[in-house]
Amino acid sequence: MSDEPIARGLEAAQALSVRLARCYTGAVHDVLRMMGHEDIVLPPQIKPIAPGTKLAGPVWTVAGRIDRGRTRDETLRAWCMLLARAPAGHVIVCQPNTHEVALMGELSAQTLAARGVLGFVVDGGSRDTELVIEQGFPVFCSFLTPADIVARWIPDRFGEPVTIGSVDIATGDFLLGDRDGVVIIPRELAAEVVTRTEEVVSTESEMRQALISGMDPVAAYDKYGKF
Repeated sequence: MSDEPIARGLEAAQALSVRLARCYTGAVHDVLRMMGHEDIVLPPQIKPIAPGTKLAGPVWTVAGRIDRGRTRDETLRAWCMLLARAPAGHVIVCQPNTHEVALMGELSAQTLAARGVLGFVVDGGSRDTELVIEQGFPVFCSFLTPADIVARWIPDRFGEPVTIGSVDIATGDFLLGDRDGVVIIPRELAAEVVTRTEEVVSTESEMRQALISGMDPVAAYDKYGKF
């Protein structure tokens, strides 16, 4: 079987990710709501560890659980397997099912970046914060802690759907994260959502200039249909 269709798919996802990265979460959120989708924003505590960070791309999911019956070797080996399986050109979205330990740190961030992974989003903790920020690897998490996974946590699902807050997330969905938070775009809607968001952003730019020039806000709303 030829690898050409796979390569074309990866190129299309990369191109869409570049376009999505030029958008912002507020505009994407508004477009998705206008299309009838509500459960699209991850819990507000999930924020970038470095202000100004933007992250966009297709999702690869992973889940796990606390398991204190595992040895140091078992947990570290399982974690290394997770790092090895993470596909390049994707954002890892992790549901660890615990708010007790860090699921990202310096060496892991370095490893993922070197393997072409775009970033890491977790409904849980991260550590080695200053070192990870220095590396420039995008990490979004809900808290910081020095506590690690050793002999405490094990991954148990890869590429299967996960739920974070009220949002169901599947591998292949698209994600946009910025200072305001993280929005999930269902895979089948991604191209349309990006196109519509680009149109919204263009309209907002025109409206912004009109307002700066002194246009009455009611008149601006009547003309542009948004605010």
